[in-house]
Amino acid sequence: MEIETPYVNGTVMIVDDTPGNLALLSDTLSEAGYRVLVATDGLAALEQIDYLKPDIILMDVLMPGIDGFETCRRLKADPLKADIPVLFMTGLSELDDLLRGFSEGGLDYIIKPIRPPEVLARIDVHLGLARDKRRAENALSQGTFSALTIDASGCITWLTPAAKTLLTEVMQPTASIAINDYLPEPILAWAKKHLESAATTDKESADDYLTNTGFSIKMAPCQSSGEYLLLLKKSSREWNLASLKDSLGLTFREAEILMWISRGKTNKEVGLILESSHRTVNKHLEHIFEKLGVATRAAAVAIVLQRTDSR
Repeated sequence: MEIETPYVNGTVMIVDDTPGNLALLSDTLSEAGYRVLVATDGLAALEQIDYLKPDIILMDVLMPGIDGFETCRRLKADPLKADIPVLFMTGLSELDDLLRGFSEGGLDYIIKPIRPPEVLARIDVHLGLARDKRRAENALSQGTFSALTIDASGCITWLTPAAKTLLTEVMQPTASIAINDYLPEPILAWAKKHLESAATTDKESADDYLTNTGFSIKMAPCQSSGEYLLLLKKSSREWNLASLKDSLGLTFREAEILMWISRGKTNKEVGLILESSHRTVNKHLEHIFEKLGVATRAAAVAIVLQRTDSR
């Protein structure tokens, strides 16, 4: 005898103060294999979700106490609950009411009187989309994929944990980088330059290596207007100091200093690493510039990268 497994399709919360609607929806969803949670007002719903998080919510708009719009607003304000899809149930037909539901975070409307086949179809679609989104978020959060999005000003709007770790460790080891922060320099300057180029060419940028960050970066416009995706990875370039000093006519110490400045270290930081004074580092840099025929740190490092790329 085959044993039927209950609740195979997920958990649905119904928030409605009308007994007839609760009974109809509860029976319909239970028969379709859903686990059903019931709340008769918004505050009761929010309290229940603290103990058991549903996969999707059917929310009546007009209820005693706080209405469905306010309940949804409070739900979406909590990062731990904001990802729960909310479908409003209403007999309201005014455009302003419909638009308010979307502005508060609702995904869809079910117009009363309730038709069970329509309810099941909408739940199935939105649950599928929510599950696909969670799978993608889990893959990004648990992987080593370093990606982030920025707006046109260079402000971070989203980033993976791997990108946050990489930016913090390499660019700002004494501070944490988070959403709503601006990109650290010199990546910010690089991004603004490419954003200006994208505004005129509407093309993806090619991989670009920032000589004083150690990053290879690629930028592409997102489907969402006004956002851009940045893919980051550490440079795979390896520094062979012995070969470098011979090919460029440098001393071993000069090759070491060149390597560290390519990683964004200041003269003072290089001095601490090499147990030397920053004045000594300055003097070595003067010799490096003279031997390479350049005037800036970036130009010196660029010569090294061109040399290693041509091999």
